[in-house]
Amino acid sequence: MQDLRSNHKSMPRFQLRPSAGALLAVLLSVGPALALAQQPAGQARPPTPVSVIEIKPENTPATFEFTGKTASSQQVEINARVEGYLDKIAYVEGSLVKTGQLLFQLDPKQFQAALASAKANLAQQEALLTRARQTLARVKPLAKQNAVSQQDLDNATANVLASEAQVQAAKASVEQAQLNLGYTTIKSPLNGLSSSANYREGALIRAGGSGSQLTTIVQIDPMWVNFGVGENEVLKIRAQQEAGQLSRPGLSKVQVDLILADGATYPQKGQITFMDPVINAQTGTYNIRAVVPNPDNQLSPGQFVRVQLRGAVRPNAIMVPQVAVMQGPSGKFVFVVGPDNTARPTPIQVGDWYGDQWIINSGLQAGDRVVVDGAVRLQPGASVQIRPAAAPEPEPAKVPSATPLKP
Repeated sequence: MQDLRSNHKSMPRFQLRPSAGALLAVLLSVGPALALAQQPAGQARPPTPVSVIEIKPENTPATFEFTGKTASSQQVEINARVEGYLDKIAYVEGSLVKTGQLLFQLDPKQFQAALASAKANLAQQEALLTRARQTLARVKPLAKQNAVSQQDLDNATANVLASEAQVQAAKASVEQAQLNLGYTTIKSPLNGLSSSANYREGALIRAGGSGSQLTTIVQIDPMWVNFGVGENEVLKIRAQQEAGQLSRPGLSKVQVDLILADGATYPQKGQITFMDPVINAQTGTYNIRAVVPNPDNQLSPGQFVRVQLRGAVRPNAIMVPQVAVMQGPSGKFVFVVGPDNTARPTPIQVGDWYGDQWIINSGLQAGDRVVVDGAVRLQPGASVQIRPAAAPEPEPAKVPSATPLKP
């Protein structure tokens, strides 16, 4: 045992030492990391490539949009003016009718007889007038010769005057009879869309009262468009005008565009013709009416449309694309590139839309460079490298069709 211990103590101790090649490999791998860690924080990341736009204020059209409803510009109830039996319904119910088109025909026989009687009475009164005038013509010379009394002359003169009055009354009766006969033929007073007939052939039609209405005609060219503007919107527009942010033309110069339910733009332009001076107590809005031509009858009463008012201008408006605006905890902001090519977040106050751009009410000024592409990769104070905006891809060239070879 002692020999073994002595032998153990006398054995040499071996230590593992790295070779020169392994030590060099470790130094090469650790060295760049140490050097990168010793660099300043601002130089740790290369500049971020971004695209920017330079703010250039310009006059921009302002568009306001509301919800409206179409209505007939004129609605006429067709009533009977005389009492009679309905002989004929002369129009297709629900169709478009034109001015002067026959709608209903009442039985004219009794009115034709009344006209004939009135004409006969007129002829009788004219004959009596002729005889009275002849009598006066004979009495006048005799009165000058004192062959008849003054009373006879006065009676002859009075008979002529009375006969003239009877003739005028008879003429009025003839005219009234002619009117009544004409009222049996009921025609459309305007171009419009007809409704259904309230009576069928053979029905007795009363003159006047609720039972005299035969149908209704609604005019659809031009068409009315009624819409309301809220009190808050009106106050906002007035405030923008007073601040010089909005220039509004006169009411007659405002252009009215309609957007239909399918998103299509109605081709005809309208004009505002009425604006209520007081607020509607039930809706809290100002009632406004526009008139829009409807030559092709594309619009019908009761349609809901989007009403766009054009003509106002925002002078020296500042706009940025939607993609440049970001949402933060304190509101909306954009990244602005400073003279040292570093990006800083800038709070902004946005206004209305114009196409795909925000109108900026405050926060930016002319000459600012706003990041529009690459903003999501930025941090406050980050260094940026400005690159040109991507050009739109060219359309592929059209390949001409092959021409068959001739033999």
